Amino acid sequence: MPVLEEIIKTKPIEDMHMRAYLNIMYTGNWISNRVNQALKPFDLTEQQYNVLRILRGQHGETMSLFEIQDRMIQKMSNVSRLIDKLLQKGLVERKECKMNRRKVDIKITEAGLAILNEAEAPIQANFDEIAKNFNAEEAKMIAALLDQIRNNL
Repeated sequence: MPVLEEIIKTKPIEDMHMRAYLNIMYTGNWISNRVNQALKPFDLTEQQYNVLRILRGQHGETMSLFEIQDRMIQKMSNVSRLIDKLLQKGLVERKECKMNRRKVDIKITEAGLAILNEAEAPIQANFDEIAKNFNAEEAKMIAALLDQIRNNL
């Protein structure tokens, strides 16, 4: 398996902090590309899949655009355009809030639930392929280090 420097075709990176930073960025994009490839047959993007999973977790209840955006893994400024695409596909429905007409509530549809169920197997297979490269203790350490990076800024 090639190391980062071989992949990006550069000389050895002496600064270990820089090497870690570049490796995190490269690996994050690599994982994202794998997820997007797994979702391609379902005509879903990683962000759309994320929104559908968030809404599925509501068990039939609605969420506002702000709440959805707040819980997304990849924060986007134009979550309403993302929702519009899911609306066009019939995977979510939009409801005007009765108490505040400027507020819009979003709910997953049966079609949205069905496509999530279909996409689960290839996504899980992708996850399993990556997860076999480290044990539970190593996964715990990776997660703790990544939390440490975010929580100390």
